[in-house]
Amino acid sequence: MRHTWLICGLAICLSWGTSVRAEVTITPDVVYGHKSGLAMTMDVFTPTENVNGAGVLFMVSGGWYSRWQPPEQMQDRFKPLTDKGFTVFAVRHGSSPKFSIPEAVSDVRRSVRFIRKNSDRFQIDPQRLGVYGYSAGGHLSLMLGTASDDGDPAAKDPVDRVSNRVAAVVAFVAPTDLRIMVKDAPDRLDAYARFPALDLDLKAAEADSPLVHVTPDDPPTLLIAGDKDDLVPIEHSRNIQAAFEQADVTSRLIEVAGAGHGFRGEDARRSTASMVEWFQSQLAP
Repeated sequence: MRHTWLICGLAICLSWGTSVRAEVTITPDVVYGHKSGLAMTMDVFTPTENVNGAGVLFMVSGGWYSRWQPPEQMQDRFKPLTDKGFTVFAVRHGSSPKFSIPEAVSDVRRSVRFIRKNSDRFQIDPQRLGVYGYSAGGHLSLMLGTASDDGDPAAKDPVDRVSNRVAAVVAFVAPTDLRIMVKDAPDRLDAYARFPALDLDLKAAEADSPLVHVTPDDPPTLLIAGDKDDLVPIEHSRNIQAAFEQADVTSRLIEVAGAGHGFRGEDARRSTASMVEWFQSQLAP
């Protein structure tokens, strides 16, 4: 079923680091913040060989749902990156329907601040952070690319004083303009009624639409989308690519011929290879 691609998910551990395979150390459930009496967590996948000092965040989000999964089951997903020496952070945000898109955006911004503040702990360069995700995860990745800040030096919480900017973005099949997807949008696709996260008014939708926030200081961004996507039409990617070009932002759009909302087989292999190559070129020391 094609639309199940939207639902992609990924025990507080007392010890720092649990070795699962010789080439990668998995540190599960690292707490990067709290809200509503709950911990916000990420899993960290650290290569033990050929470490390049760069970090890549993966947005655990599909339809703005964020689900827990044993990290050992996700390790192969990140192997193309860890094999090249990247440390991968699988970030979970407050999940729909309990939490809204604006809250998810706030959560992932905090995750970047936390990782940067703790860069020595993770043995990464705080200036070489990338982010990627699929569908809703791609949307959150683009929000980090287009609508981040340098932190608030007057904030009471030291984490909030740190920048949440990233140095490179890869967004797969990503919504870029929520204004045409939310409940008040005229002629919106019927399928969007299945996603309670889109129960936003037009003002909130505009605030969390990456297309609105494109500016010349945005980081290099790779967009990958299927030209037959009937859930998030490729116009989302084409429109923000045009905005990037107008703002003179380093960017590229790969259109996967005949693909819908998600890739399989050779399309999946090629798109993953393109993602890894993008991070290699943009996050090099």
